[in-house]
Amino acid sequence: QLQLVESGGGLVQPGGSLRLSCAASGFTLDYDAIGWFRQAPGKEREGVSCISSSGGSTNYADSVKGRFTISRDNAKNTVYLQMNSLKPEDTAVYYCAVRRRYGTSWMNLNQYDYWGQGTQVTVSS
Repeated sequence: QLQLVESGGGLVQPGGSLRLSCAASGFTLDYDAIGWFRQAPGKEREGVSCISSSGGSTNYADSVKGRFTISRDNAKNTVYLQMNSLKPEDTAVYYCAVRRRYGTSWMNLNQYDYWGQGTQVTVSS
């Protein structure tokens, strides 16, 4: 069964850090770009970051630039999202997905398949 599994979420105070992991099961991520998305209660799912198959190209939403870093370890078949200086507005369920189609924007959800089940990130004091 082909699936992605996110982990690493939790409760953290403002200004804190978390590292999310996105692990693939049943297939290799070596040749795919991977995106991270998030969805807060009552809001639409939005793009957070995307990394190319080689890791040589990355994209970030303006809201997380300078605070979040996406990376990948193809040997471990895993993509990471390091989140620093977390803010309450970062609270959301975070998802990863495989980018299988290409258009004008990496943030377009329709370009992604194999969505994971998500991991909850809560930033609160």
